Amino acid sequence: MSRGVILLAAGGTGGHLFPAEALAHELNERGWTVHLATDHRVERFSSHFPGAVHPIHSATLGSKNPVAVIGAFWKIWRGVRQASGIIARFKPEAVVGFGGYPTLPPLYAATRRKVPTLIHEQNAVMGRANRALAARVDAIAGGFLPEDESAAGAKTVTTGNPVRPQVLEAAKTPYVASAGEEPFRLLVFGGSQGAQFFSDAVPSAIGLLTEPQRKRLVITQQARAEDVARVKSAYAALGVDAQVLPFFTDMAARMAAAHLVMSRSGASTVSEIAVIGRPALLVPYPHALDHDQAANAAALAAAGGAEVHPQSTLSPERIAALVGGLMDDPDRLTAMAAAARSAGKPDAARLLADLTEAIASRKTVSDFRKGTQA
Repeated sequence: MSRGVILLAAGGTGGHLFPAEALAHELNERGWTVHLATDHRVERFSSHFPGAVHPIHSATLGSKNPVAVIGAFWKIWRGVRQASGIIARFKPEAVVGFGGYPTLPPLYAATRRKVPTLIHEQNAVMGRANRALAARVDAIAGGFLPEDESAAGAKTVTTGNPVRPQVLEAAKTPYVASAGEEPFRLLVFGGSQGAQFFSDAVPSAIGLLTEPQRKRLVITQQARAEDVARVKSAYAALGVDAQVLPFFTDMAARMAAAHLVMSRSGASTVSEIAVIGRPALLVPYPHALDHDQAANAAALAAAGGAEVHPQSTLSPERIAALVGGLMDDPDRLTAMAAAARSAGKPDAARLLADLTEAIASRKTVSDFRKGTQA
């Protein structure tokens, strides 16, 4: 018998949905029924979500055009009415938001109906949707956010970022550095907005490596659909073993198999790299709002598990020097992998589920903190 319903709300991108999915699995194991409210973009990510998915209307409030703003508010209000219907039908004990504009209607509807609410912020800097909700919700869980004396900090619990079961499974694979003439597996990826730079720069950089280094390389690279053919062609011309696709459904396993990761530094990415424990070259997306990716990357770099390189500094020559240098230094890679793993929080889903259950039972953050310290 189910203990009740928990409604999760998340924007339809991997960065928002993956932590929601991780919490959903943990809550399922504890006997809860979980539902997800999100937008239409969820389709390519939702196959692993353990519960019913409810697409709802929402919109971004980024435009300054008055007509566009009115249209956005109308879509959000339609979403609020949809979310209210979902809440009335399934009567969730709590509603948990994971950021992105599709969280606004469900969380707003929940606070109007006096349903306990919680938001989780993955990044070191709170996103716009979560900032808009922070004053209304009962609690805030943070991947990197501090518990301090500010209004938000007073109801924040730093749980870390939940990672999916596939990531926890991948974390069981120990890191073994590649040495001598052994194959060297390089994993390169960026989000939908951030992959083009890697498609442009990395093949050129690989062409500058020595021939013995290129012969060792086995590359897995995520690229935009429109870039896949040219990136594949570039690697083929270099005689480099490479698999290039727009999306990998088994990214956690590929990360576990990698000797080196080069990626953007979204919160989920940084958290997964740390839990699995792999050395990384992190390139924060330069156009990220509030420079949240740079702040996320700095947290892992401070532990010694990653190097952070601004995109503006990464010419093909510089990338070749970085990758080639690490290929020839297995001891450094081993040390970075261990440091990354030390910064990981594999129990984040458990902590977030504990907080969710506390909020569902109408405990305060202060009560929850006292309970965990007891």
